[in-house]
Amino acid sequence: MDGLLIIDKPAGPTSHDVVARMRRVLRERRIGHTGTLDPLATGVLPLVLGRATRLAKFMSASDKSYLAVVRLGAATDTGDAQGTPVGPVSPGPWPSRDAIDAALDAFRGTFLQQPPAFSAKFIDGIRSYTLARQARRSDRGRTRVGPGSDPVAVSASLPAPTQVTVGLLEITSVDADRVSLRLECSAGFYVRALAQDLGARLGVGAHLVALRRTRSGDFSLDAAIALDTAERDPAATLRHVIPPADMLPHLARVVLTPEGVRHARNGRNLGPADLEKRDGDFFQRRSPEKIPVPVLIRLLDSGGDLVGIAEPMAALGLLHPSLILG
Repeated sequence: MDGLLIIDKPAGPTSHDVVARMRRVLRERRIGHTGTLDPLATGVLPLVLGRATRLAKFMSASDKSYLAVVRLGAATDTGDAQGTPVGPVSPGPWPSRDAIDAALDAFRGTFLQQPPAFSAKFIDGIRSYTLARQARRSDRGRTRVGPGSDPVAVSASLPAPTQVTVGLLEITSVDADRVSLRLECSAGFYVRALAQDLGARLGVGAHLVALRRTRSGDFSLDAAIALDTAERDPAATLRHVIPPADMLPHLARVVLTPEGVRHARNGRNLGPADLEKRDGDFFQRRSPEKIPVPVLIRLLDSGGDLVGIAEPMAALGLLHPSLILG
């Protein structure tokens, strides 16, 4: 069984839990996800199945869209409602909508974001959340839970800041200490960190209380099946599986001749004679001084099945198969 399955994850299970449950339902061992959702979060969780697990790296870097609810008044060590309160608690009054929107300006566009201590980032080869949990258990004095504490003091060190981009960040509602947001962001963006940083900028503390991913790359909730439905009705689940050829619709595609398929599977470079048809022209000569960043191209056989992924070579008008499904 090969393809992509979009699960509408409920709050509670981890992304790994969802993978394990779908392995049992589909009786397919080769299942992985292309972007973790925290247990608190709900929404779009893309799962890659069978040979399509090899395409996960092309999907994990996709932009994401979210609906989030931030609660003002207190920070937590994880940045969300599952964490331990840290720092002073603010009883209000709360900032105005205009003040909150002005504070959000710091998080629009491209900037360096500090990932949370409780994150999957690595610090010297160790997951940051492992170090943070050890610090929380072994050194409550350093964690200083309570007034005056530092919300990131649960770890002796933090992951390196990463460059992220937020293309859309807007307030949808403000209700006392609850701020609802809609955002579109690059892969690797932590909404928990946004909540924590927004609270710090406003001077009242804050943490994330609800998060729903509405889109991951090319796929949104309208392509998803609820986890409980998927477990209850395997036949319906199978109908939701997206074939590998349709997993990366933003990429141009070429249809190979039978000889072109053989060449691709043997790792040979492909030229115009190996193609039946193509989207766009990948065989324009480019001077070495103006070689663009290679784009990825789907290789299909005459039946419409995905053979693999290729990229244009710098010269000679050839495509190089960089991944073959087999």
